[in-house]
Amino acid sequence: MANLLEISNLSISFDHSEVVVDQLSINVRQGETLALVGESGSGKSVSALSILRLLDERHASYPSGQILFNGEDMLKATERRLRQIRGHHISMIFQEPMTSLNPLHTVEKQITETLSLHKGMRGPQARQRCIELLELVGIPEPATRLGSYPHQLSGGQKQRVMIAMALANEPDLLIADEPTTALDVTVQRQVLELLRELQGKMGMAILLITHDLSIVHRYADSVAVMERGKLVEEGPTAELFSAPRHPYTRRLLDAEPPAAPVMQVQSGAPLMEIDKLNVRFITSKSLFGRSSKFYHAVQDVSFTLARGETLGIVGESGSGKTTIGHALLKLTAATGVIRLDGEDIGNLDQKRFRPYRSRIQIVFQDPFGSLSPRMSVAEIVREGLEIHSPDSPEAHEGKVIKALTDVGLDPEARHRYPHEFSGGQRQRIAIARALVLQPEVIILDEPTSALDRTVQKQVITLLRDIQARYQLSYIFISHDLSVVRALSHKLLVLQQGKVVEYGDAAELFRAPQQAYTRELLSAALFYQKPTTN
Repeated sequence: MANLLEISNLSISFDHSEVVVDQLSINVRQGETLALVGESGSGKSVSALSILRLLDERHASYPSGQILFNGEDMLKATERRLRQIRGHHISMIFQEPMTSLNPLHTVEKQITETLSLHKGMRGPQARQRCIELLELVGIPEPATRLGSYPHQLSGGQKQRVMIAMALANEPDLLIADEPTTALDVTVQRQVLELLRELQGKMGMAILLITHDLSIVHRYADSVAVMERGKLVEEGPTAELFSAPRHPYTRRLLDAEPPAAPVMQVQSGAPLMEIDKLNVRFITSKSLFGRSSKFYHAVQDVSFTLARGETLGIVGESGSGKTTIGHALLKLTAATGVIRLDGEDIGNLDQKRFRPYRSRIQIVFQDPFGSLSPRMSVAEIVREGLEIHSPDSPEAHEGKVIKALTDVGLDPEARHRYPHEFSGGQRQRIAIARALVLQPEVIILDEPTSALDRTVQKQVITLLRDIQARYQLSYIFISHDLSVVRALSHKLLVLQQGKVVEYGDAAELFRAPQQAYTRELLSAALFYQKPTTN
């Protein structure tokens, strides 16, 4: 089959000094899926962005190489020609949908914009195509979501909107940069099967960038492995997984999450007790400003959390997982009983709740959106200490350095800014910010979703070590069931805001009682490393 995309001897440097991609050569054939894998900072996303010349060319340059798409060199194409290709012949699903979607435009406007530009669709025709695309990527009641803005969607729903935009014009080449990062397992499987189905119908080629080896193993035809900007190994998927040649590839394949944790039995009362937690959002108001319609996002959720225990919360996108975390931190109004170490904190106002914020911390789902671009890493991590700790500035600096070291970041990087780091590195900064206060409870909202498997394993090991050392308790919100299994002692399964199943995590993974839990587990892609003699 003919090559649709040929990248040969491509080098990319920033500010004519730092080489981030060195002599990369890969080919993507029509109808083929090539997976580009490697750790954060290995040059995967930079290489993908260069195909459409999306790097800031005031700083980025290409000292050598070619990027041929259907025989046409993208590095020599005019801006007008690139606009004709972008979104029409080559589409891209970006890694962080929160920052890629325009917060000022509705879902309908953002999807129909590309239909209007490249196919001339407008009015009812474009609206109908928009509904079809949202239905294709698994958004329920798509017609009711057309007028929604990005902030009104969950992380998984935003990712699905991005996928719908990329598929709108049925491109020849789809560049998918972590396309399922924010998706729960059932939608992940649905989207990947959809991409494979469309690929078969249209002969579309896919350049898949992901850290999830289970996805690569199941959906990619061939794999290219990058380390520090260089291609270290390439070959058919089955061959590379069964007999990797390069030590770096073997290290990636060995980096699956560790086994389930052993629970140290705790005596005494639970650290946290949640009873009949309810969260409702106003969806409509009457003529006189009174609330007339509500969306019941969390319905009578109850659970306990022991000291030193991890509670995993799983469920499909929009099931209320993140809303529970926000309610516990009083970031969202809620009713019900919330006790911390026997104290009722559920009814406290923001002023009286403030001292408790150092005892309950959160790592948000989107690290780029939660880190201030105007603050250095040191200022971001130190901010909580300045509010809650009376220590000297010198002591604060020492704690910042220790927190960054704990999460695997060079302390010397603390003077840099978030935009200078990869997605995985930004997530580690967010974790350091939560750890620096040494709280009793940390709410982890998809803390490993942007991390490659090697860093995931390091972070899981780190979280478990810190938990054992300080008897920290975690509420772990995730769609990645392999990570949930590695960290959680108890499991809470949510569906449409209601508890479907709750109990010992190992037992639920072994023998789920409810059909919905069984569906989640059957949809999960658990990669099993081939055994060798």
